[in-house]
Amino acid sequence: MEVKIRLNLSLFILFNTFLLIISACSSPERPNILFIMSDDHAFQAISAYSPDLIQTPNIDQIAKDGILYNRAFVTNSICAPSRAVMLTGKYSHLNGVRGNGEVFNGNQQTIPKLLQQNGYETAIVGKWHLKSDPIGFDYWNVLPGQGDYYNPDFIKQGKDTVYQGYVTEIITKLSIDWLKKRDKNKPFFLMMHHKAPHRSWMPAIKNLQLFDDTKFPLPSNFYDDYEGREGLQKQMLTVKDHMDIRMDFKVPCIDCDTVEVNWWAPEEYWRRLNRLSQDERAQWEESYKKEVTEFLEAKNNEKRYDQWKFRRYIEDYLRCIASVDESVGDVLDFLKDNGLDKNTVVVYTSDQGFYLGEHGLFDKRFMYEEAFRTPLMIKNPDKIRKGIVSEQLVLNLDIAPTLLDIAGAEIPTSMQGLPLRETWNGSAEWRDAIYYHFYEKGWGVSPHYGIRTDRYKLLHFYDLIDSWELYDLQEDPNEMSNLIQHPEYTQIIKDLKSQLKELQEKYKDKEVL
Repeated sequence: MEVKIRLNLSLFILFNTFLLIISACSSPERPNILFIMSDDHAFQAISAYSPDLIQTPNIDQIAKDGILYNRAFVTNSICAPSRAVMLTGKYSHLNGVRGNGEVFNGNQQTIPKLLQQNGYETAIVGKWHLKSDPIGFDYWNVLPGQGDYYNPDFIKQGKDTVYQGYVTEIITKLSIDWLKKRDKNKPFFLMMHHKAPHRSWMPAIKNLQLFDDTKFPLPSNFYDDYEGREGLQKQMLTVKDHMDIRMDFKVPCIDCDTVEVNWWAPEEYWRRLNRLSQDERAQWEESYKKEVTEFLEAKNNEKRYDQWKFRRYIEDYLRCIASVDESVGDVLDFLKDNGLDKNTVVVYTSDQGFYLGEHGLFDKRFMYEEAFRTPLMIKNPDKIRKGIVSEQLVLNLDIAPTLLDIAGAEIPTSMQGLPLRETWNGSAEWRDAIYYHFYEKGWGVSPHYGIRTDRYKLLHFYDLIDSWELYDLQEDPNEMSNLIQHPEYTQIIKDLKSQLKELQEKYKDKEVL
């Protein structure tokens, strides 16, 4: 009798062991997640979106291997608030970061914390920019504040560290080093966040002469007169009138008494250059020597001077992006060489869009397309067919729930975004309008909020000014004509205002109700 019981017990244990093995073999392995974000990377400076300015083959590869979102937008076009939205899946008024001056409360619910709870090892390397220490990461090594391009300081797990080299290359190396050392028994979630191409666009020394022989024509609306658009009339963000001769155009201007120049943060230019080694500084000065000559030749001819300013801006901006694209290639190669590419989801995005001379502007902030729209592409080898292009209206608000969905984790009901899985499958059920709210008052930009549908955009500037604007994006994709006073759009405006109020109620934005 005892032998029979022991035999039955052994069979029971063997059978259950067999079931566990079968279950383990049949359950899909949780994917790793690599989330790459650049700072101020305009969608129009990615060749997957437009081949006109630069070729970015490595970033493009993510889109080729997955899905590219043609109409991805942000809820608040400024650095820190956008980062807070992506971490929490909540609008700025709920996550507590409306502007760059506010401190992010890391004790609230965030995507790295939730992934940690679901067995992921988490890390962030590079730009953090939220005025508080990262929480929810097993490893963090971040730039203090905006960070520096050359030989930058980092804060590694709370301790100050200085690395020699160019910031984009350092972030890449630190990210790959962590991937090598991570716990191989856990899936990973790595946020690789680049400083580039943030102002003041200081390229890698090896790229200082890149694009020297490339001609970049002015955007068609570079000389926009802002007629009928009060919000644009007040701003101080134009390439021709508001950039700094030293910080932005890299002309030291020691002997520039004969020309009126902007002197933004006069000592900051020299502080940044002083981070270079003696040899690097010599290469810098040699490379930019011709810019001083061209500046002196162009400054007395307005049109020629405008074109020179635009070229100086766009050259250095794109040089920074060239390094970002190289970084993406390096990390994609690492994944492939180590057999991780088949089970790693790769996301590429920016914290928002950026103006590259459109409407004569640089920077972001406004709800106009170039700043409002952001690059977004996702490679998910197990779930997404290659080469999909989506025209759905998606938001950076959707990133947190999407990553949780990818990881097989529960999405909290408090998150306001939608998982993007439906857009991979071509679902007809999706949002038909998106909501935006910008709060800051700097650089002459007034706070504003608005709604964008498939065809129309309605926005309201408040506080510094009180002004409404309407654009028919089908007829006027460059947003040159404000239709708010046109009688034939009266009913459309009424309907959009009603829909706008519904979105404000849905997203609990009580400040404007």
